[in-house]
Amino acid sequence: MNAVIIAVVVMLVLSLLRVNVVLSLVIGGVIGGLTGGLSITETIAAFNDGLGGGAQVALSYGLLGGFAVAISKTGIPELLIKGVLKIVRTKGDSENKALAKAVIFFFILLMAIFSQNLIPIHIAFIPLLIPPILKILNHFEVDRRLIACILTFGLVMPYMFLPYGFGAIYRDIVATQIGLSGLEIAGSDFTKAMAIPALGMIFGLGLAIFLYRKPRKYTQKDIKQEANQVIVSKKNILFTILSLIGAVVIQIYTDSMIIGALSGILILYITGALKWKEADVILSDGMRMMAFVGFVIISANGFSSVINATGDVESLVEETLSILNGNVSLAVLLMLIIGLIITMGIGSSFATIPIIAAIFVPLSLELGLSTLAIICLIGTAGALGDAGSPASDSTLGPTAGLNVDGQHNHIWDTCVPTFIFYNIPLVIFGWIAVMFVL
Repeated sequence: MNAVIIAVVVMLVLSLLRVNVVLSLVIGGVIGGLTGGLSITETIAAFNDGLGGGAQVALSYGLLGGFAVAISKTGIPELLIKGVLKIVRTKGDSENKALAKAVIFFFILLMAIFSQNLIPIHIAFIPLLIPPILKILNHFEVDRRLIACILTFGLVMPYMFLPYGFGAIYRDIVATQIGLSGLEIAGSDFTKAMAIPALGMIFGLGLAIFLYRKPRKYTQKDIKQEANQVIVSKKNILFTILSLIGAVVIQIYTDSMIIGALSGILILYITGALKWKEADVILSDGMRMMAFVGFVIISANGFSSVINATGDVESLVEETLSILNGNVSLAVLLMLIIGLIITMGIGSSFATIPIIAAIFVPLSLELGLSTLAIICLIGTAGALGDAGSPASDSTLGPTAGLNVDGQHNHIWDTCVPTFIFYNIPLVIFGWIAVMFVL
């Protein structure tokens, strides 16, 4: 058995059995390394070598969590929620209730999309927006699995399709890695090539909305309400907006989420929107909130390092294609599934592209695929698994916001639904695009 498959299967099975995701990644990585021929010492060394790669991202998310909590202390979230409530205020009849829920869903989706392309703060908005709105969702008996699907859609589809913000980074990675593998492509071809897979995700979102439309009851629990006691002044609104703009501009200028988040926090303090004496408590609360995400990201990098050290990614592709004996349709399908397996394991579509491009591009040229088809194949294979992976921030982020009251399970309420509604359509629509359209 291939070490990549064994490592990913072990990690997923343990996660489904409700073993902590960090432990699942460590155990899966060790078993994968030993299966791939590494000694226990080499496996541990490879795992340790990979840990540093996730430290920067983990620290970034920790500070972003601190920034989110800092903003919440200004009272802005309460103002935002009151604005939403004015829009969705109902008299209790089912027609108005349905309209209110639709407005909330659209608002959450819009924020998720903006976080990828317009204001590239990724999952940092979730702990700021979702916890205050949970009582509204509970009142309307909204199934939180649907909210997880909406959030994950907004975190994945935009970067996969729209070449702005994180989408520009993803497009550049795809174009660069395809170019390094011997095929120069134009960046303008990216959106065209990824249009049909994006339609697959839209189809999956529509299906999730249909299937999770039934009411689901949750217990109303008190969530930290400190922000309720804050008087929202025009000054606070102005300085909070200034801190958000400053964080985004500095993040883009320095290409560092850490410096961007730190700058946003400092602007809040310097302008007086928050008091300096609150700094320690606020940052601690924010980092504690995002600590789980950080540990998973660090562990996923160690897992990825072990998988790469085994060399079994290349053998997995080559042996699979040799069995197919030139069957193009099955080869494309299996390359998509291999991309899914790798991303499910390491939790990052951005990190998957360099792993698969060097192998998939020569094989795709040998199979006679067009340039657009190759872009679609690489882009879709990389994105596959971002939704549904226990180690992906596209699932960890929604869980961090939806589980603040302990009523939302990461695996069964976020990972399993998003896997079903996005990965299956992505495989189908991506395969159709490569085989019959592009």
